[in-house]
Amino acid sequence: MAPARKVMVVADPTRESAAALQYALSHVVVEHDTIILLHVGNPNSWKNSFLFFKRPSPSTSAAASSTTALGSGGEMDFLEAMKHACEISQPKLHVIVEKVAMDGKEKAAVVLHWSIVYSVDLLVLGQRRSLSNVILGHRRNGALRGLDTAEYLIEHSKCTCVAVQKKGQNAGYLLNTKTQKNFWLLA
Repeated sequence: MAPARKVMVVADPTRESAAALQYALSHVVVEHDTIILLHVGNPNSWKNSFLFFKRPSPSTSAAASSTTALGSGGEMDFLEAMKHACEISQPKLHVIVEKVAMDGKEKAAVVLHWSIVYSVDLLVLGQRRSLSNVILGHRRNGALRGLDTAEYLIEHSKCTCVAVQKKGQNAGYLLNTKTQKNFWLLA
């Protein structure tokens, strides 16, 4: 049996982050691994909890599922929903949820710091690629050294870093790492 690994997924309330988690659960982690859901953000926004999905109506069978992550009004925090998805997909997986503040730093620097703190073996994050990113090669919003967060982490992470883009419902994933660019994985 292979030794347990630590896999960190950058968690945000976005489609890209959900795709990264889906990729990690279906292609990366195995039982007894540890998955760390890291959310980097502004603590003021945590007071108004992000919503990942609303509770199904009582007439559906899904309403009988766990309600521990439900907040006021029957809504579920996206981090709790992601943790719940991990527990359903891989029951023997150890799941850690971590919220950290940016404290005036760039998101990429904070993620890099926490990947070192947790000694992760693999870092997985969702990547949004717009046409301007592809053509210009960077974002205009001032990310570190002209790179977007995913590109910065791929280049500077001590562990393997995978940026994931979901391509359609059944079209698979486009993966970027330090050694493989635009690798197509059919799923």
